[in-house]
Amino acid sequence: MSATDVNQPRETISRGPEVSKIPPWAWDAWRLVSSVAVTLIGLLALTFFIGRMLPIDPVIAIVGEQADASTYDMVYKQLGLDKPLYVQFWFFISDMMRGEFGNALFTGNKVSADLLRVFPATIELATIAITIGVCLGVPIGVLAAVYRGSPIDHITRILGLLGYSVPTFWLGLMGLVLFYAALGWVGGPGRLDVFYIDIVDRVTGLLLIDSIIAGEWEVLRNAVSHIVLPASILSFNAIAFISRLTRSFMLAQLSQEYILAARVKGLSKWKVIRKHAFRNIAVQLLTIIALAYGILLEGAVVTETVFAWPGFGRYLVSGLLAGDMNAVLACVLIVGIIFVSINLICDLLYRILDPRTK
Repeated sequence: MSATDVNQPRETISRGPEVSKIPPWAWDAWRLVSSVAVTLIGLLALTFFIGRMLPIDPVIAIVGEQADASTYDMVYKQLGLDKPLYVQFWFFISDMMRGEFGNALFTGNKVSADLLRVFPATIELATIAITIGVCLGVPIGVLAAVYRGSPIDHITRILGLLGYSVPTFWLGLMGLVLFYAALGWVGGPGRLDVFYIDIVDRVTGLLLIDSIIAGEWEVLRNAVSHIVLPASILSFNAIAFISRLTRSFMLAQLSQEYILAARVKGLSKWKVIRKHAFRNIAVQLLTIIALAYGILLEGAVVTETVFAWPGFGRYLVSGLLAGDMNAVLACVLIVGIIFVSINLICDLLYRILDPRTK
């Protein structure tokens, strides 16, 4: 065997991995981008084709029921409804890639402008609701697990049952009757009383923050009085959800042997709970809190309707009732982006809270 024959396999082996090896982060990025794209396109396609089967005529919503046939046909063609469904869907996707969602039929404005106007109201409402839910739900769940079988545990379980069974619209109406109409402790429907509308310039779209920036403390007080009741009603389900799962997570940890070992070493009860048990459920809590926040952002439809809150949920309902697929598809896309973004943020926070996930 010659020296060339001996060296040839070694050269092939050393060069092969350099050519074929792909960095792991490149595969991860590709899987992430492809999964997000397929999810969003599938969500849009499903919503689009289902929406076209609804017994709602968008042309009638524009021209009215008294319009003649020629006017109806003209608007029908302007909306592109005379083309096949797959062509209509392709046009929508093409416009969406350019950031154009078309005009909303029931407002006459661009859908993108409408979303920029209504979405901050929902963010403000859902953020306060999830803050209430976390500040009350997590401690209640921890106490229920620590004092299992005690009155606080029974109350927590009843609270969870009520949170899942009591209709939100009924809670909202009863809250308005009691705290607004009867007692006068809170403001009524809407974000502000009529007297305070348009006093504060729109900067962020978040009325509480814009009031602070403008130094309009009377407007801030009025805005707080209006948001406290719908935020509390919206947070009720989040409190039940978070407290129930926190209790389950804590019970699973408190039954572990390392808890008993820590107590045997002389650590106090609450130090073991705080330093060991609660820390080990942090990643699980992060998941359910993020999920609850996403649900509040896209599921505040009933609350916004009851309280006449000019937010994202109410805008979506108006689009559905008007058969406005431009508005509906844009809202569905926003909902999909919200949940995908929340999942991505959770994945990043996992690596911080639990280095074993790296």
